[in-house]
Order: sequence, then structure tokens, then C-alpha cells
Amino acid sequence: MKVLVAIDSFKGSLPATALAAAIATGIKEAAPGFTVVQAPIADGGEGMATVLVEALGGKTVTAKVANPLGKEITTAYAVLGDGTAVIETAAAAGLTLLPPAGRNPMHTTTLGVGQLIKAALATGCRNFIMGLGGSATNDGGMGMLQALGCRFLDEHGQPLAPEGASLGKVVKIDTTNLLPELQDCRFTAACDVDNPFYGPRGAARVFARQKGANEKEIELLDQGMEHFAGVVAQTFGAQFATLPGTGAAGGLGGACRAVLRATLKPGTDVVFSLLNLPAKVRWADLIITGEGRLDAQTAMGKAPAGVARLAKTAGKPVIALAGSIGEGASQLYDLGLTAMFAITDTAMPLAQAMQPDVTARLVTKRTKELFRLIKALA
Repeated sequence: MKVLVAIDSFKGSLPATALAAAIATGIKEAAPGFTVVQAPIADGGEGMATVLVEALGGKTVTAKVANPLGKEITTAYAVLGDGTAVIETAAAAGLTLLPPAGRNPMHTTTLGVGQLIKAALATGCRNFIMGLGGSATNDGGMGMLQALGCRFLDEHGQPLAPEGASLGKVVKIDTTNLLPELQDCRFTAACDVDNPFYGPRGAARVFARQKGANEKEIELLDQGMEHFAGVVAQTFGAQFATLPGTGAAGGLGGACRAVLRATLKPGTDVVFSLLNLPAKVRWADLIITGEGRLDAQTAMGKAPAGVARLAKTAGKPVIALAGSIGEGASQLYDLGLTAMFAITDTAMPLAQAMQPDVTARLVTKRTKELFRLIKALA
């Protein structure tokens, strides 16, 4: 049997490469005659740059930028062999960069994302892939745009901080100092969700709660996003707010579309095409996929959903492994998933289960048990 391991990272625990290796170990121990190909994947979230560099070649470049609360950190972006810069929102504005007590999308910013773009521009990069998953922000892209030269002014002409709380106060966007090099650039935004900028399925109403906002703040953020979208549309002549993916990364997708003229694509389409994953799926007899948590959001455009669609098109069975399985995960069956399994088999604290060595052990153990059954039925 030919088995393809196309798995995303378990965020905060193990990167995709290590997970694929742990699964391959379990398969080889249970079914040593099976052929296994490891294909670590991503959907635009944390780990995308590493996956692409490992598969396609390139390098990582470090830079000092602002974290979601504006504090300086050292992070990195990637440059592929053809000179394409790969920038992850999660690397500068990621939820995992903040402790739970410090998370509040009213006051977080994508400033560091814009600083990464600016750093890559300075080295000559003009083609960009933006990974929009895993953000701690809901600033509509204000921070990114400020780093690239925009200023946001209130009704008194005073500058506003680039954060969620400022969205409803923006009256004018000053583009005088917007970097001219951007006109020569091509941006592809890899979105891990298909939500619009605002509204019932918009960035604030669907994602702000998990980023630390309460119900009142969610309402304010959604109203602010609607107001901000109008100012952006008037300034840049771009009607964008209803497009799928403009709500990704707390509206960063919308800013990329309206101001950077980015092409918005599902992150799985972008990454899977670069990795030639459709051909690998056609080769396989069975596909193993997964991510840290499978739930309703997974079906909105996360990596396992993309793999399930590919497998369904190719008529191949696909099994998902996850740290946990939540409400709404059954939607993945309609997309093409054959079965799903959580890796834990005994009760343990989440912090313990997420320790890299524990996660690897649990993944290998669950895989070994699964493939003992598959081998017996083959």
C-alpha cells in the first residue's frame, strides 16, 4: 500500500515536518511493507514558510519587528529560490506570540507584518506570498498599512493607533508616504478561511472571541470594520469587503486586496500547487492528514479540508489525526474525509499533551494502532 502523509502542524506543539515523521514511524512499525511518502503541508498559517523552504529550497531571513502589542521581537520571513518572499502573519502578529491574558483584538496590531514586507522590499523582493492564518489581530490591516506608509486620521486630523479600537474612528487615510515600490510588486494572499471583511460571517463575529474579545468588543469591532471598509473603498477605489478571504487575519486579507492589489486565494490552493500535492494524492492508495484541532473552522478552508477535497476528487480514502476533535468536525465528511481520530487515549492536561515529545509519542502510538488494523484488512 502507498501512503501519503500530508499533515499540517499541531500549532504550539509540533511542526508539520516532525508530525509527518512521527506518523511515518508508526506506519513503518505496524506495516513495514507499506510505502510512505511524507508531504508536510500548510494552509497559510503558522509553519507555511518552513514547509515551502524545506520543499522548494530557499532561506530564512531574520528581522526585528513589532509583535501584536507593539513590542520589538526578532522573527523571520522566507525567501524561496526564485526570490519570492514568504511572509507569515503568525510570525509577527500571531496569537501564539501572546499569553492568554495579553490577548485582546481591540489593542493588537499587524504593524510587524508590514515591517516584514518593508524589510523584504529593501532586499529586492517584489513577489510576495502572504500567509494570513493564526493572527491575534482584528485591525483591518491598519498596522500593516501604517508600516508601509499610510497614516490614519480621526475627525480632528489626529493620527490614530493602528489597532481594532481605532477602526470606527478613521475619517481619512493619508497615502502621501505609501511606499512607491509597492506598485512594482505582486502579492498573493494565502487565506486559511473564506470569511468576508465584516458581517455575520465577518472577521470580528467569527474569530474575535478566540482572540480575547468579549461580546461588546465583538460588536464594536464589527461596526468598526464596516466603517473602515467604507473609508478604504473611498480612498483606494476598491470594493472588496464582501469577497471571500477579506476577513482573514482580522481583515488583513481585505487590506491586502484593496491596497496591495493582492490576489486572494485559499491557502491550500497556493501551498498545494507549489508542493504538487494533487499529483501525490493521485499516486497514493491512502492519505493521512490532520491538524491540532478538527472542528467547524477546519471546514472553512484549513489544510485537512483541502486534502479531503483533493482525495474526494481522486477517489482516495483520507484519514485525519488531531490533538482533539470539536463541534462541527463532522462537516469534513461531506468534503471527502473518510474518518478522523484524536491522538489521546487517556485523560491528561492540555499543557502536557502539547509538549512536543508527548505529542510525537501519542501520534506514533495512534498511527501504529490504526495501521495494525489497516494491514489486517488489506
